[in-house]
Amino acid sequence: MGDELAGKVAVVTGGAGGIGRATVERFADEGARVVVADLDAEAGEVLAAGLGDVAAFRQTDVADAEQVQALVDFAVERFGGLHVMFNNAGVASGMVRFLHDDLSDFSRVMSVNVLGVMLGTQRAARHMKEHGGGSIVNCASIAGITAGAGLATYRASKAAVIHVSRSMAVDLAQYGIRVNCIAPGNIQTGMTTYDMDAVTRFTQPLPRRGRTEDVAEAVVYLASDRSAQVTGVLLPVDGGTTAGPPATQLKLMLGASSQGQG
Repeated sequence: MGDELAGKVAVVTGGAGGIGRATVERFADEGARVVVADLDAEAGEVLAAGLGDVAAFRQTDVADAEQVQALVDFAVERFGGLHVMFNNAGVASGMVRFLHDDLSDFSRVMSVNVLGVMLGTQRAARHMKEHGGGSIVNCASIAGITAGAGLATYRASKAAVIHVSRSMAVDLAQYGIRVNCIAPGNIQTGMTTYDMDAVTRFTQPLPRRGRTEDVAEAVVYLASDRSAQVTGVLLPVDGGTTAGPPATQLKLMLGASSQGQG
């Protein structure tokens, strides 16, 4: 157990599973008291109970302003403050090509992925403004950085998270509130429905498999005082995917090119 977050109170939305769960556990390891926020009451309560007195669960729909405000109030009342907000909750859109997408999930995806981030940031920042500042970390995705076929609504929502996080960082900086954004890529979670090994092999320069814990480590850095001079930053946690394709793909392309010249 470390002390990077000793004395701090944190809220993690979507905290009952995947990246959220890994982050809750790392926050607790680093000395923070943590509120686990999620719609999944059973998983959230089990996680919080397993961590003991340093954690508590609050069922929350992040797209509901009153529930988000109640979440912030709960953290302050239960643990005496709020220093770190990780807006991690998110949902995926349908994995279909655009011409076949009926866009029936557009409102829900945007409400959770974008409005949820904005509400979480706003309500946490209102408290932080009056209590010495704090750190807010928002979860985007490499789908919001790079274009591609399919997942149009999800890609749009995560691109919005990136841009609004930068805008909120500028808006809130004068109050000592830092707002940063992470963009995970190729991380196995409950939302992942594709062949992770194939995607990693063809698109990610680093050959190692990304884990939820890798993302949690990045969030701990942005939540801690080690990043005191860092705000408005987008940090991909993607094994180099957004930097460019792996060198093995270049070799294949060069091989095909040389064969074509014959």
